[in-house]
Amino acid sequence: MKRGYRNLSGFLRTLRETGELKRVERPVSPYLEISRMTDRESKSPGGGKALFFARVEGSPYPVVTNLFGSERRICLALGVSRLEDLTERMRRLIELRPPRGLRDTLALLPRVLPVTRCFPRRHLTGTPPCQEVVYRGEEVDLTRLPILHHWPKDAGPFITLPMVFTRSLKSGRRNTGMYRLQIFDRRTTGMHWHVHKDGAHFFREYRRARKRMPVAVAIGADPATIYAATAPMPRNGDEMLLAGFIRQRPVTMAKCLTVDMEVPAEAEFVLEGYVDPEERRLEGPFGDHTGYYSLPDEYPVFHVTALTHRKDPVYCSTLVGPPPMEDCYLGKATERLFLPFLQTLFPEMVDYWFPWEGAFHNGVVVSMEKEYPGHAQKLMYGLWGQGQLSFCKSILVMDEDVDLRNPEQILAKILHDFDITTDITFSRGILDVLDHASPTPIFGSKIGIDLTRRLPGEPPRHTPGESIEKGSIHGRRLLEGIREAIKGVTGCSPIAPCNGDGGGSHPRNRVLALGVEKDPKRGGRYFAGKLFDLPVLKGFNIILLFDPDVSFEKDSLLLWKLFHNVDPERDIFIRGGRLVVDACSKGPQDGHGREWPDELVFPDA
Repeated sequence: MKRGYRNLSGFLRTLRETGELKRVERPVSPYLEISRMTDRESKSPGGGKALFFARVEGSPYPVVTNLFGSERRICLALGVSRLEDLTERMRRLIELRPPRGLRDTLALLPRVLPVTRCFPRRHLTGTPPCQEVVYRGEEVDLTRLPILHHWPKDAGPFITLPMVFTRSLKSGRRNTGMYRLQIFDRRTTGMHWHVHKDGAHFFREYRRARKRMPVAVAIGADPATIYAATAPMPRNGDEMLLAGFIRQRPVTMAKCLTVDMEVPAEAEFVLEGYVDPEERRLEGPFGDHTGYYSLPDEYPVFHVTALTHRKDPVYCSTLVGPPPMEDCYLGKATERLFLPFLQTLFPEMVDYWFPWEGAFHNGVVVSMEKEYPGHAQKLMYGLWGQGQLSFCKSILVMDEDVDLRNPEQILAKILHDFDITTDITFSRGILDVLDHASPTPIFGSKIGIDLTRRLPGEPPRHTPGESIEKGSIHGRRLLEGIREAIKGVTGCSPIAPCNGDGGGSHPRNRVLALGVEKDPKRGGRYFAGKLFDLPVLKGFNIILLFDPDVSFEKDSLLLWKLFHNVDPERDIFIRGGRLVVDACSKGPQDGHGREWPDELVFPDA
């Protein structure tokens, strides 16, 4: 690993030199145009390039997007050749043992001394770069910044890559989080911190004390510092220490001018201000990383008392939405970096993988060294009680010999080993604020699937049931047979082998995807009951329901719908060793009384 970048300009220079930065010289609009171009670039092979927009209408400042949006760029950003280098470095630090003598002490020094250089330092001499230009009070005008309007139905422009600095009123500990900011006017924004986040916890401290809460927001910095603001650090951890650990040099912090806070001295822009504990304002909707609009809700208001920036600042923004997007690669870095932490709590855990389609809080696949009956369930419940993994709605547990970097191996295990009658565990718990499928906000059902080998004392898996033989009903004839019996079926497609797996054996599970059109009297339960009773579907034991407009040709799209549109307890129907999953949009006919959000699409998509 090499020492990280001092500031954003150093990272941009590297991106130019490595061919990872594409400049756009023509004038572009911050209203949808930049985000539309970024969406297209993010979804190009390999994540495309970072985009530098030199001329943005209505603002003197350039914009950069998709900074982290490829495997190569996230590694360049964090100073590694591969993300597993971070895993190994973190593991070496965690596994340090107290020295037993002088020889051990001397051997430890090369590993310990670099850590002492990770602690943030204060800027002591001269004007910090982030305060080369200063606006206070009435001089502040957020509308001069090139803040993007990302998706058509967004409530307005949003700052989406901010480092929000808060401090506990009780302990004085600092927290850095990434919470979106909707621009309300020249000097106020929304402060979208979710109820589970540390910023919201500190806010509740100030609210109980009836005190204004000082807040500082930095926009643009060296890439390790930006990443650290997204990391799921424990409440008492300092994200700036993590940034120093990653970049192997301390983050220099500058004291703010109008509030008692510190921010990275090399930041591009800084917003200083406060949040009034009793003030709320309607914030949203906003096109979020789930691929849906998060709905409007009441959130605190951030009042900006000063705006400072470098002489020639660059505004950083990120676009989130249906995967793949830039946040997929940020999440992958978190997955690799925090694996050693989890393994200290769960030593049986070998590896884990967050599929992009699950937006990193709706699904995880875990491999483990299983030692006793119920061990897989113990791991599931442990993960559901641990940090941000407590948001996870589905956990799939595999044996240690399954390569989680090979999705085909995982699919093969599901098709050949998954027993609907023995392998499912349902639970309930907290959910991410952005989850829209649960009938109740931030609380709902979860599902765990145990695909590990059976040990003595565990219920054995049943032998596979009847299979569809080669040459049986398929394709159009199958759809016609279903339509004759069930009104509202619009399409069907077998999405797992119906004639064996190519090796002569029949898989335990046969999967069929159906398009269905609901109405006020026909919800998921109605269709599930009809499908279970239909003789033509006897050979399919897993049936997935989707809205009529969903393309069965896009596997990633189907997975995305399954992760985000299902409340396991309500939307998974089981009968006689067969299973129907309703991944459609939900309404009152499904027992869902909450508003269902719209998907993110551009008008010309």
